[in-house]
Amino acid sequence: MGEGLAVAREQFAARRDIVRLLPRAGAWLVAASVGVNLLLGCLPVVFTVATAMVLGRVPAAVAAGLDSGAWDSLVAAFGVAAGAFVARQLLSPVERAMGELTTRRIDGRVFDELMAASLRGPGLGPLEDQQALDALRTAAREVEFGVQSPGRAATGLLALIARYTELTGCAVAVGVVFSWPASAALVVTVLLFRHGQRGGLRRYAKTRSLLAADQREVDYLRDLAGGAAAGKEIRVFGLAGWLRQRLRDTHLRYLEPLWAERRAIYLWPFVRFSVAALAVTGVVFGVVGATAHEMTLTGFVLVATASLGLLRLAEHYPEADLPTAIGMRAYDAVRRFAAHVDAHVDAHGEDAAPVRRPAVPEPVGAIRFEGVGFRYPGQRRVIFDGLDLTIPVGRCTAVVGVNGAGKTTLVKLLARLHEPTEGAITLDGVDLRAFPVDEWRTRLSVIFQDFVRYESSVADNVALGAVRFLHDREAVREVVESVGLADAVARLPRGLDTPLARHLADGAELSGGQWQRVALARALFALRHGARVVVLDEPTASLDVRAEAGFFEEFARLAAGATTLLISHRFSTVRHADHIVVLERGRVAEQGGHADLLALGGRYAELFRLQADRFADPTDVPDTADLLDTVDAVEGAPG
Repeated sequence: MGEGLAVAREQFAARRDIVRLLPRAGAWLVAASVGVNLLLGCLPVVFTVATAMVLGRVPAAVAAGLDSGAWDSLVAAFGVAAGAFVARQLLSPVERAMGELTTRRIDGRVFDELMAASLRGPGLGPLEDQQALDALRTAAREVEFGVQSPGRAATGLLALIARYTELTGCAVAVGVVFSWPASAALVVTVLLFRHGQRGGLRRYAKTRSLLAADQREVDYLRDLAGGAAAGKEIRVFGLAGWLRQRLRDTHLRYLEPLWAERRAIYLWPFVRFSVAALAVTGVVFGVVGATAHEMTLTGFVLVATASLGLLRLAEHYPEADLPTAIGMRAYDAVRRFAAHVDAHVDAHGEDAAPVRRPAVPEPVGAIRFEGVGFRYPGQRRVIFDGLDLTIPVGRCTAVVGVNGAGKTTLVKLLARLHEPTEGAITLDGVDLRAFPVDEWRTRLSVIFQDFVRYESSVADNVALGAVRFLHDREAVREVVESVGLADAVARLPRGLDTPLARHLADGAELSGGQWQRVALARALFALRHGARVVVLDEPTASLDVRAEAGFFEEFARLAAGATTLLISHRFSTVRHADHIVVLERGRVAEQGGHADLLALGGRYAELFRLQADRFADPTDVPDTADLLDTVDAVEGAPG
């Protein structure tokens, strides 16, 4: 009993949530949809009654002849039946069109809500929390493709109006013409099957949600096998057989529990339902047959067709059952994700700072990490533990360390994509959290190692470094030339206006090195429009060593006077920095100038000599991935 009440409450809550979404489609559209579905529910009943009247009046009309009142009555009944049939055929596509519009409007609003939640927080905390990411992926997939989305759930709920209106009309017809107990028995039979359908779908949906991880792996393997990104390695390494077997094993691991649950839901329960339905139907039709002589032909036909219409309504409703049972899962995921974001904002919001300042002043002294501690949301591993670091204003500071030392995390904290869990980051003694985060970021230009390659024009890809000045074409041309891209851009089909994606009209693709020059031009563009701190996180990994050295000489000239933070594995690059910091185990292990650190003979000197000893010319040092793998193996650092 208690479990039944809990299920009933859950069903009521689900319906209530769907109803609350309906206003997002617009009041007039919802009202029109309700009206159309009511008509679609009434028309089959009108058709059934009119058809029974036609059959009942045929004998009298035939006997009386074409010019009789009986024949006119037959034609009138036929006209009503035909009108109901035609009206239903005309209204059905109207209802489908209105339903599609309702779906798209609601899903559009829900997707807006999802986007607002993902962009609401100033940092990346919720986007790097596994629970939040699971909710985000579920919501985005269902809402984007609209297969079983919140909009479909709302449309499905409206479609139930037609179904249950028809059920009510048929039940009333049986009750009025024949027997209310028989009508009630048939309705109970229909609702029993409906309960089995609805309850089974809920259990099935719950089982699927528990297997979400396996479903994601199946999707990943399918994308891997069918995409271009892994195509080269799959063929070169002969991975096709391994990939097929893993996909098969994963798919079976996903499907076997579903098969078992489906048998438990739909096999024996429906055997019992069918036995009960046959018993009830047999009794009803037996009584109808036994008392047929007491009814008119019209009454007999009406009872028979209305009873069959009732039983037909015990079936699965494809337009309503699955969407209303599963569609709200996506909206639940949207709400879970929004709750994660809100909790993160509340815990790490800007209001935590004791002092509020309207604007970021010009940096004059230093940016300092003071006793900073940090770990990523949902992870136990500590990245920084009491980090103390000074970045002098107007100078170039380089940060080095083995993989996993926290170099990129340092950049994220500086950009306030995350906030320290302990300590503070200050600008000239003022906690960065005292400044509006958007104001601070206008003073900052960051080029991440995994910078975004926007499918837009060359000019846009550069000017997005300071989007407020998107149309400053002269500055775009100057920075493109300064990073050595002018000749390459001139050869493109539309120059600066060439879309950087081959699938777009007149589009083109750049090499890895050229893309990194675009990213560096983006940083310089920001520098020309108000940024005072430039952060380069492995900016030249795709450039050869000599090109890299030439670029940094040019970059140092162009960025003269700016505060530069350089993250790099290449010592041929960092050796020219004004100040070098060695990160290790979440703290600063060493810091100073290149010559001073070599003279110190510590960790920096060890890493530099390991790299330099491999080459005759220590200034011509390639990418140090092999070196870092060796160091990681010695130190046990994560890759």
